[in-house]
Amino acid sequence: MPLKRTKPISSQQADATARRFEECPAKSFTDKRGQVHPGRTVFNHCQIVGLVAKELIDRISVADLKGLFPEGTAYTAASHDIGKVSPTFYNKIMRACGLPLISGANPDLEKTWGGHAGISQLTAKHLSAPEFVPEIIGQHHGFSPPVHGKRAGDDIFGGAAWLAEREKLVESLQAALGESWATVTSVAQARLLAGLTSVADWIGSGQHFDDPEKPWEGAIAKAVDEAGFITATYKPALSFETVFGFSPRLAQSELIDQVNCPGVYVLEAPMGLGKTEAALYAAYRMLDSNQASGIYFALPTQLTSNKIFERFNDFLQGNETKGMAGILADDCAHRSFLLHGSAWLLETDMGEEGRPGGAWFNQSKRGLLAPFAVGTIDQALMAAMNVKHGFVRAFGLAGKVVILDEVHTYDAYTGTLLDALVSLLRELHCTVIILSATLNQERRQTLLGQPVSSTDYPLITASPGREAVALHEVSVPPGESRVVNLHVTHNEAEAIEQTLIRAEMGQQVLWIENTVKEAQQRYLDLAARATELGIGCGLLHSRFTADDRQQREDIWVNLFGKSGWEQRQQQGRILVGTQVLEQSLDIDADFMVSRFAPTDMLLQRLGRLWRHDETPRCPTAHPEAWLLAPVLEDAAEHPLQHFGASAYVYSPYVLCRSLEVWQSLNQLRLPDDIRDLIERTYTSRAEQGLMARWLHELDEGSRQRKGRNAMQQLARIALAEDGKTLPESKAQTRYSESESYEVLLLKGLQRDREGTMATLTLLDGEQVQLPVRNRNLLTRAELRQRTAKLMRQVVNVPPGDKPQSVPTDVLRHFGLQHCFYLGHPDWPDDESMLRVALVDSTGSLRGIEHYEIHEKHALEYRDDLGFRVIKHQER
Repeated sequence: MPLKRTKPISSQQADATARRFEECPAKSFTDKRGQVHPGRTVFNHCQIVGLVAKELIDRISVADLKGLFPEGTAYTAASHDIGKVSPTFYNKIMRACGLPLISGANPDLEKTWGGHAGISQLTAKHLSAPEFVPEIIGQHHGFSPPVHGKRAGDDIFGGAAWLAEREKLVESLQAALGESWATVTSVAQARLLAGLTSVADWIGSGQHFDDPEKPWEGAIAKAVDEAGFITATYKPALSFETVFGFSPRLAQSELIDQVNCPGVYVLEAPMGLGKTEAALYAAYRMLDSNQASGIYFALPTQLTSNKIFERFNDFLQGNETKGMAGILADDCAHRSFLLHGSAWLLETDMGEEGRPGGAWFNQSKRGLLAPFAVGTIDQALMAAMNVKHGFVRAFGLAGKVVILDEVHTYDAYTGTLLDALVSLLRELHCTVIILSATLNQERRQTLLGQPVSSTDYPLITASPGREAVALHEVSVPPGESRVVNLHVTHNEAEAIEQTLIRAEMGQQVLWIENTVKEAQQRYLDLAARATELGIGCGLLHSRFTADDRQQREDIWVNLFGKSGWEQRQQQGRILVGTQVLEQSLDIDADFMVSRFAPTDMLLQRLGRLWRHDETPRCPTAHPEAWLLAPVLEDAAEHPLQHFGASAYVYSPYVLCRSLEVWQSLNQLRLPDDIRDLIERTYTSRAEQGLMARWLHELDEGSRQRKGRNAMQQLARIALAEDGKTLPESKAQTRYSESESYEVLLLKGLQRDREGTMATLTLLDGEQVQLPVRNRNLLTRAELRQRTAKLMRQVVNVPPGDKPQSVPTDVLRHFGLQHCFYLGHPDWPDDESMLRVALVDSTGSLRGIEHYEIHEKHALEYRDDLGFRVIKHQER
């Protein structure tokens, strides 16, 4: 399309300092000696990114997904950096290289308009680029530049002379790529193209394109290969029994029959019915018929056990011991990436933002771009939110089978976000499979965006196609029922005694708390006495380092699972834990104690009690659970006092509604009672008195957290020019605080005398060396390996428990910017999520460089307890 201006350029004096666009560098280049030089030109870099985008599109094998990228997409991606033809950016590169600057252009001003991306956006708007396009290229660093009220020809951007050079650049790129800007028809499509633009920019800024003296023309395909964008291949026409080693149940077969095209599918079935296998086989069928490009398995929270990764890998690669064939073809290039959780990080090079130190060198994020990944619902939800790189997540999920595991009615707090995600995924040609044991009718209806009528359970609801038109509800036989005895009590001491008595008899006992701190305390209460009685006692939660947690899971999940059947009779055991134990784990207890929680969570926990008929058990055992709960009247009056820490994790209103239902129960029949329990807990009703107050808090929020109504604002996903992009640390996706801060735990930290290398001592005494300034002192592979090793020393904690931050320059003094993302210099709202703590010989944490570790509390890390917050009066 011909270029158009929205208004004539002012007839001001041409700026004598304007540089020809051919002379403007896009980046700096650091050689092996640490010398910094001007890198490739803006034209060269933009051309490379456009061709990378074209290569990425050409590799899409799913026809309907490919059709979402209109003609002109590659050029749109290429034009992302036209704003680098500007005096302030030019001076930024010159300053980095120690070369003369243009007078009157301060590079530090760039952060006031979001850097060069803001000028790209304004220039595209000035040239009448189609709707959405200016915002697509303006947000390629993940956030909306604050350019409201500014114009492309403003003096701060170089005036008419520099704008004229940007226009010449645009014309030259159009000629080189043979196309013009894309016509974008929807917000969903705009997010898709924005994500492609960012990813193409990362790859086009990678190692193959760093050195401006080296030819790049033959490197496009290789760079895309190395980024992991290789089409997967599958074994054709495998049966369910071949994939999993056993025949499907009726409920599994019904779901498989329904999922035959992209759309939204809901399977409601009790715990232990094999929902995961049914969803994975349906996903395989979509891959085998070339209707899907990959699988993203979204777990309910980051608290989930690592064991689900093993199950997913067995599905992909096979497991001879279990009689599983694996769906990937023997020559599939992706097989090597799936052997270990960090393999995708170590074996792929995503370019600039995906390298160590970049915002996306993180397994939880990078998994969205991998063809197969297990991740969290939080990462997927951000695809539908105006948060940093939200649209990259949308691009990563497009065309895939997205399995949303264990969606609960309780998640109505984030229901608006989940509804927006499901709607977006439908538009992006995804197959969405929602698994739940505990949805009510109202929640299912809002998820699907269509009226539903059936109250049967188990139930499959199918809504095929990109438009929510047809809907089928298919009843499934419930299978055999089982009875669970219940005892609701507030007597914690009695529960501890019962736990020890039953474990001494040889029973396998689960004790589930709602917070890490309570789980740690309960473990301390039980462990010493258990040892005296010859009882095994373990603790499992999310605040261990990856290495410590893996070790604990390997022991305890196996002991409580099928692989531990031979050892089950050797001794009684108590496993204390948090929500980790209620989600996606095939563990089986004889007796359970649980802190009171919303109905859906209690039902999930009961799914870990007498899970399999064939499990060998102690003769004295029978299916029984004790629920630690306050008296309803007391709890409704003072929920924070009587529910304690649980009222910070779950809504007091929902806890009280749940307690109404459970307080008088002494027996459950599962799965028969599930639908009734959920409906009685969650059916909307008018409230009076104290319950009205807690309902109002749930909707409108409190000092501690946003309400449901405020959460709706986060679901607005339009790429608005003045849209406020949230940093990830501020992107709340659930009622309770997420564990969003990363604490790197080390024994020691020091630099050499020359200030060239830093030595980091890990908790096991191993030492890792990092360059302080020049990352080229290590190869890219060495840096990826060392970063992956350091990431296994990280514990994720909520905002209230995080150590105090230290200035970014302090972290840079030890080379940590080469491994961890420390924020974007052109976006003041961005922040580093990294905190660093030193662990002394007693387990106490202290700050680096004499900084205080925490303003209120003492912190510690022990390999038996994990990361722990200790109020000063407790010491």
